[in-house]
Amino acid sequence: MGTIYGYIRVSSRDQNEDRQLIAMADAGVPTRNLYIDKQSGKDFDRPAYKRMVGRIKSGDLLYIKSIDRLGRDYEEIQNQWRILTKEKGVDICVIDMPLLDTRRGKDLIGTFLSDIVLQVLSFVAENERANIRQRQAEGIAAARTKGIRFGRPPDPLPDCFPEFYEQWRSGKMSGSDAAKACRMPTSSFYYKAKLYEHSKKV
Repeated sequence: MGTIYGYIRVSSRDQNEDRQLIAMADAGVPTRNLYIDKQSGKDFDRPAYKRMVGRIKSGDLLYIKSIDRLGRDYEEIQNQWRILTKEKGVDICVIDMPLLDTRRGKDLIGTFLSDIVLQVLSFVAENERANIRQRQAEGIAAARTKGIRFGRPPDPLPDCFPEFYEQWRSGKMSGSDAAKACRMPTSSFYYKAKLYEHSKKV
């Protein structure tokens, strides 16, 4: 019997991996063979995952809690699954989906069913990621229509800005001199001048 490994992934350092750790302990995965990444599942450029793939070998068994913990890109999930099971000869068990256990049904029908389930779940994982992005974009657009602004609020104009702005507009001062008088970079002065002009028109 080969070595038992476990792979855990959470999307950010703020998320808790306790549920996955409990599942790995219940499955009998030794703590020393657990690999944990705290980053997005959009690709497989993850340090712990790479270390695990470099160490795992034919006859070993890999546990993951659910298919979306492996990744969220439809094609990449299937590609990594193929590398692990076909090229490296590793068995994979997805704890939340008993059908995705390569130790079972190694005949043609069992392999066929596993491949179908993997394709469906991989598609669902990627589709959910796309839906999250769309909901975020729609939420931001809706907030902007209500006048909600994102990012750091702009610095207020210095009290002397209107005076030097008018001198610059009338040609009595150059833009660089007006910027120096306002104690700001020339590029910032021109940018603030555009905003100031717009505010006067509204």
